[in-house]
Amino acid sequence: MIIGIGETILDIIFKNDQPMAAVPGGSTFNALISLGRVLGGSVLFVTEVGNDHVGDIIVNFLADNGVSTDYVNRRDNAKSHISLAFLDEHNDAQYQFYKDHANVSIENNFPEVKKGDIVIFGSFFAVNPVLRPLVKTFLEDAHKVGAFIYYDINFRASHINDIPVILPAIIENMKMSSVVRGSLEDFQYLYASPDAPISAEEVYEKYIKPHCPCFICTNGGKPVELFTPAVRAEFPTTPVETVSTIGAGDNFNAGFIYGIEKVSQDGMALDIADFSTMSVEIWQKLIACGQRFSSAVCQSFNNYVDKDFRIS
Repeated sequence: MIIGIGETILDIIFKNDQPMAAVPGGSTFNALISLGRVLGGSVLFVTEVGNDHVGDIIVNFLADNGVSTDYVNRRDNAKSHISLAFLDEHNDAQYQFYKDHANVSIENNFPEVKKGDIVIFGSFFAVNPVLRPLVKTFLEDAHKVGAFIYYDINFRASHINDIPVILPAIIENMKMSSVVRGSLEDFQYLYASPDAPISAEEVYEKYIKPHCPCFICTNGGKPVELFTPAVRAEFPTTPVETVSTIGAGDNFNAGFIYGIEKVSQDGMALDIADFSTMSVEIWQKLIACGQRFSSAVCQSFNNYVDKDFRIS
């Protein structure tokens, strides 16, 4: 079972100040939609939405794409989240969010996680003080039973002022995770400043390695960097003509998890309970799947791969 926990949002995408598309989104949401499309079934999402029309759009979209909605919490008298995404000349997005972080809520109703399950989570949802007690308990339970836990930092500049409050939760999340992924930009916001650039190696040695042994750092179209106790490697990306980069990182996550399923089906030795000793050959296959998913989503206004997308 693949279990995601995170926020949902309706992304309204603008190009040259004109709306081009409106699509359901959210970091973990985007990854799960892609996984639901390529794997079908065995994917569920823990989230919250308003009991409004936008919430209806989101819930119906999940169900239509093979993602269980049994753990979607509908909130009465609350509005679902919306974001405006403005694409620049490189088709990278600048966001304006319309959310009410202080009043989000999820019921204490989580799926039972078993050994061998895959849990994916991240972004502010994972550290929001309002939700933290429930999210932390869920992650602790998943960690105890031996689930594979994939943490995407996905830290936005809009939360820089929250760093003193949420940094302890980020560290707790790392300690419970099998793999931590983030963009170099995430860590620039978290640990550095615009006039003090930070490297992926510095991030790993100072901020990841003390808590989690395995770290994947993405950096736009630049090579993906991998750091584990056994492997340090770079994996070049294939240039593509982008339409929108929204969802690129989320779909890297989806592709990586799809790669775990695919490698296991191909009979290669892969122990999801311990990635720290995994060979570079298997890491390369998993990261290549992530790159394929990410490239595919950059070539449309959708936040997820097409329904007929497959990796042979």
